[in-house]
Amino acid sequence: MTLRVLARQEAQAELALPRSTYDYYAGGSGEEITLESNLAGWRGYRLRPRVLRDVAEVDTSTEVLGTRLAAPVVVAPSALHGLAHPDGEVATAAGTADSGSLLCLSTRSSVPLEEVAAAGSGADWWFQVYVMRDRELTEGLVRRAAAHGAKALVLTGDTPYVGLKKRTTEGLSVGSLHLANLAQHVAGGVVDQRATEQDPGIGLDVIGWLHEVSGLPVVVKGVLRGDDARDCVSAGAGGVLVSNHGGRQLDRAVPTALALPEVVEAVGAEVPVLVDGGVRTGVDALVALGLGASAVLLGRPVLWALAAAGRAGVTQCLDAVRADLAHVMALAGARSVAELPEGLVTR
Repeated sequence: MTLRVLARQEAQAELALPRSTYDYYAGGSGEEITLESNLAGWRGYRLRPRVLRDVAEVDTSTEVLGTRLAAPVVVAPSALHGLAHPDGEVATAAGTADSGSLLCLSTRSSVPLEEVAAAGSGADWWFQVYVMRDRELTEGLVRRAAAHGAKALVLTGDTPYVGLKKRTTEGLSVGSLHLANLAQHVAGGVVDQRATEQDPGIGLDVIGWLHEVSGLPVVVKGVLRGDDARDCVSAGAGGVLVSNHGGRQLDRAVPTALALPEVVEAVGAEVPVLVDGGVRTGVDALVALGLGASAVLLGRPVLWALAAAGRAGVTQCLDAVRADLAHVMALAGARSVAELPEGLVTR
């Protein structure tokens, strides 16, 4: 069911979007080996279900960093939703709230964060942040997000430089790349691209700095190793997001499905461990939960849903994954996220 819904939405999006926009969202770096292996990684696991368990009612709800979710399925931060739909992140936020999920809003959104926060009608949201070369710009942006209700910061840690992409996006117009959040912080609304690039010289100390500036927990995104996870938590991280940027940064980086167990072993007893990259079905989500993740994040599927049907499409996408998760949890003998069978996942 979920695969049919997501496949239909992607097909509709591919028809609706200019080729350059579709490739901007769909593409990965290098030879796109990591992009492809993210999908394959989840399929390499097998499940060991329990039988004769009472699963007449299945509860997919959970809580992550104080936010109650209808299911452990969150919208990953991705840039420029305005390329997919005229309402951009406003539609994404509204559709996400309708499903009882959580939006991680990108710094590089098409719509100012204030409008996106309002569109969620009071639903919790997180804010993804780069520590940019212009540190004052970064601080101002973080303070704005905190003032308008963000519940956590998601620090992107795997982008000292932007990965070189395989597919061309030459057809994207300059006007379509308007970065609404950043334009508010510079004179005349013209963004200095170098100033807004991630500072390649940052270190672990920025975790504590971001927490001090915002008062919010900081989730570090882009972690693929247990030792890095341990260092981040020791530096004050309130959570870790296992991610290879959807295969858009270092090609041949390990698939997130394979990196997850090591990170959970290192810090899973202390902070929430989340994971993105290649998650498409309830079974993928169940595998991640069985390996110790607190939640999974969906990136490209939400963009396809947005392009296909706006707010309603986003809700349909998230609801489909949640329903699929409930179904496979029942088949696995799990009546709640908190009661997954021990030893559920194997290779």
